[in-house]
Amino acid sequence: MVIEGYGPPPDPRLTSTTITPDPGVIEVNIAPTASFAEQRQQLETLYQQARLARLTTEAFDVDGTHGGTGGGNHITLGGVTPADSPLLRRPDLLVSLLTYWQRHPSLSYLFAGRFVGTTSQAPRVDEGRAEALYELEITFAEILRLSPSSGGGRPQPWVTDRALRHLLTDITGNTHRAEFCIDKLYSPDSARGRLGLLELRGFEMPPHLHMAMVQSLLVRSLVAWFWDQPLRAPLIRHGANLHGRYLLPHFLIHDIADVAADLRAHGIAFETSWLDPFTEFRFPRIGTAVFDGIEIELRGAIEPWHTLGEEATAAGTARYVDSSVERIQVRIIGADRHRYVVTCNGYPMPLLATDNPDIHVGGVRFKAWQPPSALHPTITVDGPLRFELIDIATATSCGGCTYHVAHPGGRAYDEPPVNAVEAEARRARRFEATGFTPGKLDLSDIREKQARISTDIGAPGILDLRRVRTVQQ
Repeated sequence: MVIEGYGPPPDPRLTSTTITPDPGVIEVNIAPTASFAEQRQQLETLYQQARLARLTTEAFDVDGTHGGTGGGNHITLGGVTPADSPLLRRPDLLVSLLTYWQRHPSLSYLFAGRFVGTTSQAPRVDEGRAEALYELEITFAEILRLSPSSGGGRPQPWVTDRALRHLLTDITGNTHRAEFCIDKLYSPDSARGRLGLLELRGFEMPPHLHMAMVQSLLVRSLVAWFWDQPLRAPLIRHGANLHGRYLLPHFLIHDIADVAADLRAHGIAFETSWLDPFTEFRFPRIGTAVFDGIEIELRGAIEPWHTLGEEATAAGTARYVDSSVERIQVRIIGADRHRYVVTCNGYPMPLLATDNPDIHVGGVRFKAWQPPSALHPTITVDGPLRFELIDIATATSCGGCTYHVAHPGGRAYDEPPVNAVEAEARRARRFEATGFTPGKLDLSDIREKQARISTDIGAPGILDLRRVRTVQQ
């Protein structure tokens, strides 16, 4: 046991576990494991010892929001030695993983923390430079040309690293802040960079041991599939849908279900239900209201936050993350979209069709908080959000519900919730299945707002309350 100072020189015969204090979390780098059973035993010990030390893998905000600690659950793939690494022996394996992750945004967002997007700790390859996919396709073609599976002979380990190093970065060129980090794959710069390792950084520490094992099982299953059958598929230009529909629970859950179905189709019995805890944890249900047989369900959604410009602080120069904007999903079940319109604070929502004709889904971006430093400091808070179901045939409101960002009575809590039960109670107080406009409504005003929103340049199916209050006025 080494308490402080320098560790022993690197040696493939020597495995180690390191424990390091970080701001707000304890970072534990566990020793590599050779099997799923060994990894499970190791994680069981880790979770048990953390609980005995009064450490937790979940956190509660003052308003009752249930989330992770912010610490990563990064998964590292490789071999005992660089020569044993499957990523260097078969470079097409890395190409297959990158291609599949790019085609399925749910793999990037379902298991990540609350801070996602271009300036996050693990941005996707298509969240950076606009020409990234164009250049990546050229790189993939060249790697596959030199791959043993294409008759390219024995692969040179440095080729894969050099080909991808300047593409798997964030927008500033940082090679570590990437969803697929190859800092330790086979860098010619130093011996510590030539380990044959790939680090998947888009995973947050899950609250339960079994959820961590499902994450690992999913990655193992994909590696096994692509080792036997390399993936040859084009990259997808998601465009506005990447930060639009794929940040809404309905479409993200549908996408991760397709991933599980692909695994089953290739002989790996991976059940979709194993991922249900992640979807419920990532997208908690806010509340449900039913009017005339039509159901309105509100769920949390993902909002990619911006990193602001440099500012002077007491500790030096810092860049804050603007967490003032939030997003929720509105799902309508049983409504005829030609007769009914759903409004949020008086603005009609653009709804997206689904594979079920009775279900329509939309999202709302809104300013939830007004911190000292944020984008658009003069725009006030949008809350509370009042949703109404409007019957166009009768020009009346069938009913509505209200979502409060904070306690509706103005109560300010002194401490965060002590457990999940209290957190759920705080969240429940912020939803009310009431609130509608009595009497006849002005349909011309609703149609005029619909026309302006439908021609906006924003992501399809997303109502941005900040924009309709400013640009579209």
